[in-house]
Amino acid sequence: MSVKMSTSSPEAVKKLLENMQADLRSLSMECKKKFPPVKEAAESGIVKIKTIAARNTDILAALKENSSEVVQPFLMGCGTKEPKITQLCLAAIQRLMSHEVVSEAAAGNIINMLWQLMENGLEELKLLQTVLVLLTTNTIVHDEVLSKAIVLCFRLHFTKDNITNNTAAATVRQVVTVVFERMVAEDDKFKGLMDEPPAVLGNSNRRSVSTLRPSAKDAYMLFQDLCQLVNADAPYWLVGMTEMTRTFGLELLESVLNDFPEVFLQHQEFSFLLKERVCPLVIKLFSPNIKFRQGSCSSAASPVPVEKPYFPICMRLLRVVSVLIKHFYSLLVTECEIFLSLLVKFLDGEKPQWLRAVAVESVHRLCVQPHLLRSFCQSYDMKQHSTKVFRDIVNALGSFIQSLFILPSTGNTSSTGTPPGVSASGSQGSAQGPGAGAGAGLNTQAAFEYRGTWIPLMTVSVQGSAKATYLEMLDKVEPPSIPEGYAMSVAFSALLDLVRGITMMIERELAQQEQEEAMREEAEPVSSPPQEPMAHEVWEEMVNACWCGLLAALSLLLDASTDEAATENILKAELCVASLCGRLGLVTPRDAFITAICKASLPPHYALTILSSNTTNLANKVYSIQGQSVQMVSPSSESHQQVVAVGQPLTAQPQGTVVLTAKNIQCMRTLLNLAHCHGVYLGTSWQLVLATLQHLVWILGLKPAVGGVLKPGRAVEGPSTVLTTAVMTDLPVISNILSRLFESSQYLDDVSLHHLINALCSLSMEAMEMAYGNNKEPSLFAVAKLLETGLVNMDRIEILWRPLTAHLLEVCQHPNTRMREWGAEAITSLIKAGLSYKHEPPLSQNQRLQLLLLNPLKELSNVLHADIRQKQLECVLQILQNQGDSLGPGWPLVLGVIGAIRNDQGESLIRTAFQCLQLVVTDFLPTMPCMCLQIVVDVAGSFGLQNQELNISLTSIGLLWNISDYFFQRGEAITEELEKEEAVLLKQAQDKGEPLNRPFHPAPPFDCLWLCLYAKLGELCVDPRPAVRKSAGQTMFSTIAAHGTLLQPPTWNIVVWKVLFHLLNCVRKSSTTADKEKIESGGGNILIHHSRDTAEKQWAETWVLTLAGVARIFNTRRYLLQQLGDFFKAWEVLLDHIQSAALSKNNEVSLAALKSFQEILQLVTPIKDTDKPDALAAMDVPSVLMESLQGSGPGRPLIRSDSLAERLAQRYGVQPSLPPPGEEIDDSALWWSAWNTWYRVGTECTRPPSGGPDKLVFVPSQPFLTALIQIFPALYQHIAGGFSMEDLKKLGVILYGAVSVPISSDSSPFILPSYTEAVLTSLQEAVLTALDVLQKAICVGPENLQVMYPAIFEQLLLFVEFSCKPPQYGKMETKHVANAKYNQAEWVALNYVPFAERSLEVLVDLYHKTACHKAVITEKVLQNIIKTVRIPLGLKYACPAESTWKLAVSSLLKVLSIGLPVARQQASSGKFDTMWPELANAFEDFLFTKSTPPDNLSIQEFQRNEAIDVEVVQLISTEILPFANFIPKEFVGRIMSMLNRGSIHSQSSSFTEAEMDIRMREEFSKVCFETLLQFSFSNKVSTPQEGYISRMALSVLLQRAQDVLRRFVEDERLSGRCPLPRQQVTEIIFVLKAISTLMDSLKKTQPENVDGNVWAQVIALYPTLVECITCSSPEVSSALRDALGPFKDFMQPPVSKVQNGES
Repeated sequence: MSVKMSTSSPEAVKKLLENMQADLRSLSMECKKKFPPVKEAAESGIVKIKTIAARNTDILAALKENSSEVVQPFLMGCGTKEPKITQLCLAAIQRLMSHEVVSEAAAGNIINMLWQLMENGLEELKLLQTVLVLLTTNTIVHDEVLSKAIVLCFRLHFTKDNITNNTAAATVRQVVTVVFERMVAEDDKFKGLMDEPPAVLGNSNRRSVSTLRPSAKDAYMLFQDLCQLVNADAPYWLVGMTEMTRTFGLELLESVLNDFPEVFLQHQEFSFLLKERVCPLVIKLFSPNIKFRQGSCSSAASPVPVEKPYFPICMRLLRVVSVLIKHFYSLLVTECEIFLSLLVKFLDGEKPQWLRAVAVESVHRLCVQPHLLRSFCQSYDMKQHSTKVFRDIVNALGSFIQSLFILPSTGNTSSTGTPPGVSASGSQGSAQGPGAGAGAGLNTQAAFEYRGTWIPLMTVSVQGSAKATYLEMLDKVEPPSIPEGYAMSVAFSALLDLVRGITMMIERELAQQEQEEAMREEAEPVSSPPQEPMAHEVWEEMVNACWCGLLAALSLLLDASTDEAATENILKAELCVASLCGRLGLVTPRDAFITAICKASLPPHYALTILSSNTTNLANKVYSIQGQSVQMVSPSSESHQQVVAVGQPLTAQPQGTVVLTAKNIQCMRTLLNLAHCHGVYLGTSWQLVLATLQHLVWILGLKPAVGGVLKPGRAVEGPSTVLTTAVMTDLPVISNILSRLFESSQYLDDVSLHHLINALCSLSMEAMEMAYGNNKEPSLFAVAKLLETGLVNMDRIEILWRPLTAHLLEVCQHPNTRMREWGAEAITSLIKAGLSYKHEPPLSQNQRLQLLLLNPLKELSNVLHADIRQKQLECVLQILQNQGDSLGPGWPLVLGVIGAIRNDQGESLIRTAFQCLQLVVTDFLPTMPCMCLQIVVDVAGSFGLQNQELNISLTSIGLLWNISDYFFQRGEAITEELEKEEAVLLKQAQDKGEPLNRPFHPAPPFDCLWLCLYAKLGELCVDPRPAVRKSAGQTMFSTIAAHGTLLQPPTWNIVVWKVLFHLLNCVRKSSTTADKEKIESGGGNILIHHSRDTAEKQWAETWVLTLAGVARIFNTRRYLLQQLGDFFKAWEVLLDHIQSAALSKNNEVSLAALKSFQEILQLVTPIKDTDKPDALAAMDVPSVLMESLQGSGPGRPLIRSDSLAERLAQRYGVQPSLPPPGEEIDDSALWWSAWNTWYRVGTECTRPPSGGPDKLVFVPSQPFLTALIQIFPALYQHIAGGFSMEDLKKLGVILYGAVSVPISSDSSPFILPSYTEAVLTSLQEAVLTALDVLQKAICVGPENLQVMYPAIFEQLLLFVEFSCKPPQYGKMETKHVANAKYNQAEWVALNYVPFAERSLEVLVDLYHKTACHKAVITEKVLQNIIKTVRIPLGLKYACPAESTWKLAVSSLLKVLSIGLPVARQQASSGKFDTMWPELANAFEDFLFTKSTPPDNLSIQEFQRNEAIDVEVVQLISTEILPFANFIPKEFVGRIMSMLNRGSIHSQSSSFTEAEMDIRMREEFSKVCFETLLQFSFSNKVSTPQEGYISRMALSVLLQRAQDVLRRFVEDERLSGRCPLPRQQVTEIIFVLKAISTLMDSLKKTQPENVDGNVWAQVIALYPTLVECITCSSPEVSSALRDALGPFKDFMQPPVSKVQNGES
């Protein structure tokens, strides 16, 4: 437009006119000489111009009209063929043209003139310029003129001049373009005006162009002729063409097709040309290339030599084909199929290298056009009988790449040209073998290397554009040399572009589709049927068609790649395809690509089953591509890669190390990327991905840390894992990506998440399989990642909880420690996280979820491994600490876990579990539902029963006490809640028609809670460990004592029978069967006291405790129990237990049994009226009960516990009913039952053993017997009323038996007083007390009781006998205490002396009181006393204790002083007749004892003893002899003879000479004499007989003295110097002393009472005495002196006073 403006403006016009005139002038000037006609024409032209300028306003139009004339001079000028003129003329013509003032006719003339110039070869460049100006400035040239102009240019193109040539070529190109541009402009001009009817298709007449407009027609003609020319046919329109090259023709065709595609698409005539002319032409020209095989000779069949492919044509043909396919694919579907198939064939290895290179470039051009590829797929691959073109293209690319590695480069010598930057030798080697490897390895250039073939990688084009190199070499005639690696690089780019294009296109369309669907759903929620399944089918077909080829090529390239960027691209491509397949749901290809990435991540030949099983089906396929086979390439191991890590393979059997290269790590990252970004589409191939990651993680030595995150582990496996620094820095990143990968699982949909979980589970199963049977470190990848996945998906945990935890529970049971440890770590972390997660709705409102979360915790209890249980319990502890308050319905489960302890689990476990329980009891009892309290009791009990850790057992008993306290404090609240619960359960049970299943059912639920507690404690009371039993027993009884009042009366029945008596039975049974083996020590170095060193002894303690506890309850709760109806039965059972305990062979038990017996005997009969609380207090009834007994007066404070008990009572409508007034509870049955028990115990335990002396026997202990006897007085108070003689006898037997029991020598020092102390043992005291109680009762009792006195005397007398004759206990040998050795188990008879003596004293006192009682007289008590006392008296010095006979004597004297008067009174009745002989015997035995005094008896002692003898004689002289007339004769006779004997007593032989005089008992003899004499000489002689007896006695005595003295003198004489035998000396001393005593007596007696004979006999002794003077013994001499002294009284005659012999 601007040109128009400038050429038509007045100034321009003016200028034009001036220029033209100047031109014409110049012309005329030039031609003036040579060419006059021209000059003339020029001059007339000037005139003409001036005229036109003058006449017309529109000067240009006028000029145009007359242009023929205006131009004429110039044409003529050109005709001159004069260069200068021609140039001037051409310039002028061009100026006219540029001003568009040339008409059609003029133009024709100009062209003709130019043609002539051309033919003459003048001004060729100017000509071209002129033609160009002519055709471009206007559109007036058409048809033949135009064709002539074009031919002219073509002709100039083929001149010899190079410059002209090139200029002409350019001009031709421009002209051709102009022709078509005119047509486009013409179309635009007519666009809206009229639609022509389309030409009839199938019109075979090529010249039928009548329907076309002028410009179009020109274009048509031109294009048609170009085809003719290329085909080497004559042109129709371009007449005058002389020669033409195919290359140029093809170039022109290509440029037209490329630049003006719309012409062909809009005009059917042109389309027709394409189909009919262009395509056949191309196919025909291709034929040499198709037939040619590199290196093959012409076949025999065709004699014509095969035409060789010609590079310039071939290359141009390919360019044309590219254009055809690109622009006219829709028109030329069939033809394109042929072209594409040809293209694929050109990639064949047998074709020349350059051909393959340009073919690859062409293919690359296609690959960057995804929509085109999609069309191929739709048009061919999806049609039934069509070639699978798209598939073939991809496969061809693949096999092309493979062939480059596999075939040696042939056919092109320059193909081994040195790649840039590589030394010639290196490149040479690259074609020959692995030697190149080393050379290439040093090189940093990007390259592929496979099995010794090294192919460099060049940058060939920018991603996504196919910039060709060889397709652009239009100036080359010879085939160029292709640098090594070029074809590969192009093919590689083509592959990448193909993948990128397809995936992006499909993904874009998918996204669009999804968006549309979403919008559609928003618009109409009713799901409409999917619109177009077509698109999906196409996408699927495209993927299905290309994936095999792609995979084959990419895998090979990946394996061969040595460049990080290339590797990255390949991986990205594989990843894209995998993801796309996933999106389209194409499982096989998806898995195949993922497998490829996986394999590439792992070391070469790494044995990984999951991958091999998956690829076998691929590897065995060989994809056939039109006769070429594409093999799946398995990775080669010798690729030269930088090694970055060495590690252990994850296999069951230990193997060597494996190597990871940088490429492996790169692939791993891709894998991570795939899983991270495309996890949703992975589905079942999660398995592959995770398995691979697991192995990589293993090789790299990553180990799981808290929360499942994998961290670089310390080198646990020793030196096997080696990592370079490069990897070390990478590891945290990888670990991070790994974590992010599983974090992103929260964005997966439920199905994908399940795929992920399933994959992890099966991976984990494999790891478990592998870890069986060895304790090698297992792979924990799967477990760790399951944990991580669970943690991030907490919000929808329900959907994955079951599979997740079910699997982890299996892991927890694995024998490998690390494996199961992590299983437990995972499961517990999940549970904790689940419970602490803020769910919606919260857990407190979603019980089902809470129980679901807690369930695995419970399942863990079934695992036998202690470490797992430890984790489980630690988890429970944390749950309690964090969520304890909100567990609610989860409590039974948690408590179940705490309680699931077994003895085989070891202490630490039990300790942890117990910590949990302690926490529960201290903090959580109030927050848990009351129905769980029973479980708490059970669990606490089970800790008591475990036998691993004694302290825990003991502490758990303490917990039970705390629990009971809690029950007590919260009684009402608990009761209410339990009642509600009960009602619900009851209803459920009724609906089912079953009874309610609850322990202790009929009792109210709160009571049942207590009963469960008691029952648990009861179980603990019979635990095998003594400490536990003790603690449990104490706790149980304390609890019952403290809180028993809360129970309803009927419940007490259960307590008594099911708890207490049941416990007693168990304890009794265990005690009686317990082992008597000695326990050496109590674990470690704890010493066990000897009283506990056998199981039996330890059980004894338990029995003691239990019995005492039960008895105490009976004592304190008697009031309550007596209302139960079966109290008497219970009492009997209790007594039975007491009896069996008392009779047990264990002293401790038996003694304690008696204590319990004592306790229950302290009972007081309940009182009738309610105003005497003191009696209850005395009875030790707790205040609670007392309070409830008193009316609640206005001022009485209500104690809390009491109010609770009362309220509970009201709730159950039970009032503690007092006995109705006036109805005394009759207790006598109870007491008699108790008496029978006592009697049975007494009889049993005092019955002497029947076996022989060597049989081992049980002897009851002293304290036991003492206690037994001490019970009697208390018991007697209750039964006194009915106590009969029969009972007394029974009692006597027991008392006697008890006292006769010996004690063992080892306990004797503690029980026996030292022998010298006269002390009673407590047993003996008790026996006497019992008798004392009885006799006091008889004393104050009614008359009929007095018949019991003799029995008591009898009993006492039995005891008195013990002083001299200790009782025998069966046939047991007992030793005297002094001889017993303390360290031997001998039996020692007690020192019965003090006891017998005390009995004697008691007896004397009693006799004192009762001597005159009828029964006492009748039963001859006195006689029995004497008979008994006679024993010690007879033994005298032989008595065990000296005190005995002394006491016996004094007692006898006392008794006689009371008894003899009674006896004298009763003389007539004859009741005492038998007593006198006994008495005489007693005196005789005592005074003339057969025992000798002990050697060590001091003189003082002897004198004291003598005084006692004297006392007896005095008693005879005062109490008996004076009353001789009341006394039987024989008795008196015996007394006399005794006195007679006493007056001269035979001596004992053991005295020393010095003591002789003292030891002769002279005082006694004296007294005897005196009594005798006194009795003899007394004037009160009643009968002559008596006097005779006494005189007889004297004469006998004197006679005996005479004999002794004589014999002494005789012996003395005979013995000479030898002293006489000891006893003879003693005897003589006695005789001498007796004589002196007699003399004294005679002096004291009245002379008239002395018989004359006596005097005579006395004096007769004198000579004999004198004879003894010669005796040498000083003792005899001194006695003799004493005897002779009194004779002085006989020296003077009694009457006459004259002294004889004096002067």
